[in-house]
Amino acid sequence: MKRVYFISGLGANKRLFDFLDLSFCEPIFIDWITPLEKETLQHYALRLRALMPEKSPTIIGVSFGGMLATEIAKAESGSNVIIISSNKTSKEFPRYLRIGNYLPLHHLLSGNMLKKFSVISRFIFGTKTKQQKDLIRKMIEETDASFMKWAISAILKWRSIEPPSNITHIHGTADKLLPYRLVKADYTIKGGTHTMMMDKAPEIAAILKSLL
Repeated sequence: MKRVYFISGLGANKRLFDFLDLSFCEPIFIDWITPLEKETLQHYALRLRALMPEKSPTIIGVSFGGMLATEIAKAESGSNVIIISSNKTSKEFPRYLRIGNYLPLHHLLSGNMLKKFSVISRFIFGTKTKQQKDLIRKMIEETDASFMKWAISAILKWRSIEPPSNITHIHGTADKLLPYRLVKADYTIKGGTHTMMMDKAPEIAAILKSLL
């Protein structure tokens, strides 16, 4: 059975993948490691890569995890990378996120304030049921505040121009955080929100099974 490494999104953990039927692979869930001072997204991604012993790993990244997986794909052409609800280049960010790099207001907020803001902005994620909302809330509350602040800064400073060829992109048409119109997806999930891993899990699992 093929071993597959999963990297979750910011404010999430391996529970995000509980909705998927992963019986077709051997899933390995990568936990967050402590970022170094002023560490870039690219450098952090390569430190996560060191946790995968395979020479040419298969990696699935969601949202922020997809950006990290993209950097691994760029550094290692033999890797097989699939990203979900994410983006391959910084050009695929909506304008308000690109402007955030030049007006870094997040530096004025403490990590705990950022976590509270994330709770308020859950509507952006597109959660639909109480179970989904409760899970998102719990994962955000459990995320280390300093890690969240570092990650937001790293995302806003990320510069990725050309997407690597060894990457497959799955995206939902109803994603408000990373709008579908701005990305070039290989597979489209109709009505999929930024948290479509929860309510579109059968469709996503079917695509993953066919790819792997």
